[in-house]
Amino acid sequence: MALKIEGLSAREILDSRGYPTVEVDLQVSGQWVRASVPSGASTGSHEALELRDGEEKRYLGKGVRACLGHLKTLTSKLFAEPFESPEAFDRWLIAEDGTENKSKFGANTLLPLSMAMHRAAASVAQKPLFEYLHETYFKDRPLITPIPMMNVINGGKHADNGIQIQEFMVCPRLSDEASMGDRIRAGAEIYHHLKRLLKQEGYSTNVGDEGGFAPNLADEQEALSIISEATTQAGYQLGTEVYLALDSASNEFFEDEKYLLHQEFPPMTSDALIEKYNDLLEQFPALISFEDALQEDDWDSWKRFTDGLKESHPHVMVVGDDLLVTHPKRLKRAIDGGNCNAILIKINQIGTISETAETMNQAFASNFQTVVSHRSGETEDPFIAHLVTGSGAGWLKSGAPCRTDRTSKYNELLRIFN
Repeated sequence: MALKIEGLSAREILDSRGYPTVEVDLQVSGQWVRASVPSGASTGSHEALELRDGEEKRYLGKGVRACLGHLKTLTSKLFAEPFESPEAFDRWLIAEDGTENKSKFGANTLLPLSMAMHRAAASVAQKPLFEYLHETYFKDRPLITPIPMMNVINGGKHADNGIQIQEFMVCPRLSDEASMGDRIRAGAEIYHHLKRLLKQEGYSTNVGDEGGFAPNLADEQEALSIISEATTQAGYQLGTEVYLALDSASNEFFEDEKYLLHQEFPPMTSDALIEKYNDLLEQFPALISFEDALQEDDWDSWKRFTDGLKESHPHVMVVGDDLLVTHPKRLKRAIDGGNCNAILIKINQIGTISETAETMNQAFASNFQTVVSHRSGETEDPFIAHLVTGSGAGWLKSGAPCRTDRTSKYNELLRIFN
């Protein structure tokens, strides 16, 4: 299938945190498509580069006009000849950039082009995007109904409260046969019961960056306790129908080789933090996932944590986000070293859709659990809902069932699985 680029326009739009991001309109073989890219708050140092202008007087340095300039530079070359496939287009983008971390043009310049080209190819083939992605990259994978991971209490860099752990999530699985609608309904019901409980306890129900509530709770135990109570009040069984998950984003409280989980207490060693997580598992056996439990280059501690859970809790996911940054080289190191057993997939960490698919297939081949994820700075683009469906990844992390930037992904799943 020859894909001829016939038109391109690009602009700055605002993401869910009010900062600029890049949106592209692409005309391919008569089809106009659109794509926009997200941005993270707590980012790993090994991610592909997100290019910003750095002009302090304009959007506090967060502008992306440099990306638009690079898109103009690429435009004349894009129109030269057809591309045989979106993968060939991605290879061309990667070669044009020519750097390991997309630092010439920025991942936020290349990614919307890659997303748009895949969307256009699906349109030209007259197929839904998830079906096109499945046939192109994941044809041996079964298509399954994903489990949503909903961030119902925000902490860390996603909120202005005293909790260091960044995300407290509910994961409504219900059963293997449960519909997408039932799983999303369960998450939304728990969310509203949680709001009621927080109000009753006198806590704020203002929300953080990802739509979860941001109350000034005492610690992570209190957060997990009140989420557990909300789940029970909503009529769901913890540990069989609904699970709990944490994203520590521990880079953000790692300083001088120690972890500052609680500002009022002494810093913790890696072993002390691992012991803390094991204590939480004993108190809250419905915990199914620990994301970025340790700092991104603390490889030995990641292995100790993963090895310990193999014996005591083999079903628990130890998820590498900042550790792995959707990169095949870092994933291979983790597979070979046994440093974790699951990967978070963020398309802007690597910069193109074909590279994302390569990393996901590498994870699948090693029996890693795979979680497709949004970013804290999101747009209304529902691309990742199609990616999680087409890949059969099984888990979608898209924030709370609140705010259009988050619900756009859940709503797209409802359309796909209707």
